[in-house]
Amino acid sequence: MRSMTGYGRGEAENEAKKFTVEIKSINHRYLEVIVKQPKQYMLLEDKIRRLVQEYIKRGRVEIYIKVEETGLKKQEVKVDKENAIAYYNSLKDLADFLQISPNVNIYQLATLPDVIKVEEMEEDLEDIWVVMEKAHIKALEQLTAMREAEGQSLKNDLIQRIILLQDLSAKIERRSPVVVEEYRERLQNRLKELMTDTSFDETRFNQEIVYFAEKCNITEELVRLKSHFQQFLNSLESAESIGRKLDFLVQELNRETNTIGAKANDLEISQLVVEMKSEIEKIREQVQNIE
Repeated sequence: MRSMTGYGRGEAENEAKKFTVEIKSINHRYLEVIVKQPKQYMLLEDKIRRLVQEYIKRGRVEIYIKVEETGLKKQEVKVDKENAIAYYNSLKDLADFLQISPNVNIYQLATLPDVIKVEEMEEDLEDIWVVMEKAHIKALEQLTAMREAEGQSLKNDLIQRIILLQDLSAKIERRSPVVVEEYRERLQNRLKELMTDTSFDETRFNQEIVYFAEKCNITEELVRLKSHFQQFLNSLESAESIGRKLDFLVQELNRETNTIGAKANDLEISQLVVEMKSEIEKIREQVQNIE
């Protein structure tokens, strides 16, 4: 189980450049990858995204790529032959006009503007990716380790909270049958107080008790809660992305708990429901950070 927040940093270099990759991730419903890098490497962005998807399933991922020159730039010398010919012909025409000998050698011609140009060689992006990929893998592995460590802490916290919910649910289950019996006693005592004749319609009385018992019956909700608790704990052991599933289960836990609170018609159960809802809300907040 992994958290969606983390940070990783990786470096790699070749004979000319050093690449530093920093990656940070935060909560997000889906996977969103944002890459900030020098423009000349924009064509590598798809490769970066595919690599990230191998490590991360959910979260907003921001990648910052820094490039430093560590060696001599690869350069090539180019001769602009058209410019050289134009210069030569112009000098020759000038010499003819001045009626002097056109004494022009190759070295003088080479010093004229734009005859010889020294340009930086275009980089091979495949070679660049070999180095950049290493930096990304280091950063992603560090990021993943941090997300897993935080995920383990979240897992431990969630297990304890589910255990607490199970305990509260068990208290409600033990209390539930008592509610009907206490209602029977209260109703019976009240009828005795109001009636001068202690005899009353036993059938009508029993019908009222049955109606009350059906109205406040929470057996189905308690059974579903047990199932949701177990599914939640089982999911925590999965190596897959479980954030969305846990979020759904939290909604179901909240739904069943609300129903119990509405049906129970008992102060003690209502107090237990308030405690459960408080814990479920804390679980919901934690789940938002799980991949």
